[in-house]
Amino acid sequence: MKIHEYQAKQVFARYGVPIPAGEVAATPDEARAVAERLGRSVVVKAQVHAGGRGKAGGIQRARTPDEAHAAASQILGMKIKGLVVEKVLVEEAAEIAAEYYLGITLDRAAQRNVVMVSAAGGIDIEEVAATTPEKIARALIYPELGLTDFQIRDLCYTADFERVVIGEAGRFLRALAHVYQEMDCSLAEINPLVVTRAGTLIAADAKINIDDNAPFRHPELAEWKEESEEDPLEAEAHRRGLAYVHLGGDIGVIGNGAGLVMATLDEVKDAGGSPANFLDIGGGATADVVLNALEMVLLDPNVKGVLVNIFGGITRCDEVARGIREGLARLNVRVPIVVRLTGTNEAEGRAVLAETGLRTAETMQDAAAEIVELVARP
Repeated sequence: MKIHEYQAKQVFARYGVPIPAGEVAATPDEARAVAERLGRSVVVKAQVHAGGRGKAGGIQRARTPDEAHAAASQILGMKIKGLVVEKVLVEEAAEIAAEYYLGITLDRAAQRNVVMVSAAGGIDIEEVAATTPEKIARALIYPELGLTDFQIRDLCYTADFERVVIGEAGRFLRALAHVYQEMDCSLAEINPLVVTRAGTLIAADAKINIDDNAPFRHPELAEWKEESEEDPLEAEAHRRGLAYVHLGGDIGVIGNGAGLVMATLDEVKDAGGSPANFLDIGGGATADVVLNALEMVLLDPNVKGVLVNIFGGITRCDEVARGIREGLARLNVRVPIVVRLTGTNEAEGRAVLAETGLRTAETMQDAAAEIVELVARP
């Protein structure tokens, strides 16, 4: 779950992190009114769940309320990476002397959370990592210890922070670690952490992603969830109660069990294809669930073929086959479908599919190879 910059700043403020004064506006008139209340130069910032806002023209400085009105007029309604800007954050413009980066995320290879700091703040940290990785200092957080004072000092010195900044930067890092842990984050970052010309530190930008499995632990965040900011196919799948992830390829994948579906994605890739999605119908799926899943996959206009891979345990192959047959009868299916059924009631399931004329395969590898071949045909 992603939240907007202004929302992330509200969270950080609760943990004692200094943030610029500002308010959210949904119209140019509101933006002007906020600028008037602040009484100084402001920055008008698009609030969308996408990076690259500055490069897209979604962040503009305004010296007067009228300029804030004009900036908001340009930003509101614009699209940034396909997302429409519906509101802007109008906040005090900082007089910047230096910019730093602070972030915490999950290092899956190390199976630990990792802290990253850099004196090259204010730009895409991914670009810094790719071109000048030596500018990023990293430290793993061990659960039994948390982020230690020693690690904070070592990070700041390794990243070549100015000595006068290190003490205050440590306070920001401690707060960042508390936010990350207590809010069940998958990412928490301040970029840039600004040192003003007056020598004070302030979180000029903030980003927080909440683990998708954790929102039930934070009911206060429910009102912040915005379906319009999600992938529209994933939003539709959520409404249907399906475990679906949009991947952007052209071969729809349906399976039962997360491990089996992920293995199926790998087989499609190995066969030279590009999976369009991950869709797990779970254990014990009924014909109605299968029909729902097939319809969901076919909503993606890029799908040119569908692979159904079922290992029958508590899921009955004949029940899955009936769902597929019903889908063919009710849906306007214009793409090839390959089905692999094995396990409980496999023979009965194959008998049902024989009535439809669908292609079946003995193994997952054969099924993947066949659907990739069919999709590749002109």
